[in-house]
Amino acid sequence: MKSKPFEMCLLFDFYGDLLTDKQKELFDLYYNNDLSLSEIAEQVHITRQGVRDSIVRAEHTLQTMENNLGLVSKYGQLDQHVREMASDVKALSLINSNYLQNPEISKILARITAHLKALSD
Repeated sequence: MKSKPFEMCLLFDFYGDLLTDKQKELFDLYYNNDLSLSEIAEQVHITRQGVRDSIVRAEHTLQTMENNLGLVSKYGQLDQHVREMASDVKALSLINSNYLQNPEISKILARITAHLKALSD
């Protein structure tokens, strides 16, 4: 993964519903709103250490879920495969339009393109 904040936000997107409401709130303030531990502590009326402990537990929960299920990793692989397939479809479309000019191939490539678009949305 690129960076810890990026990784944590991805993990949160996939597994955030498994956290307690308080962990979700603190995690969101820390990672998405970029507040410091002190700012969060002041806002939610708990100690800075309490905020830190909650965020560390949330991070551990998210990382444990990824280690067990691997959904973020699988998503990244799927995204890469979709991009490569889209590139291959584009190449085949050029070959068909320049050399074969087969309308059936054009229809099949259009269907594949629609499926790839649905996967990437």
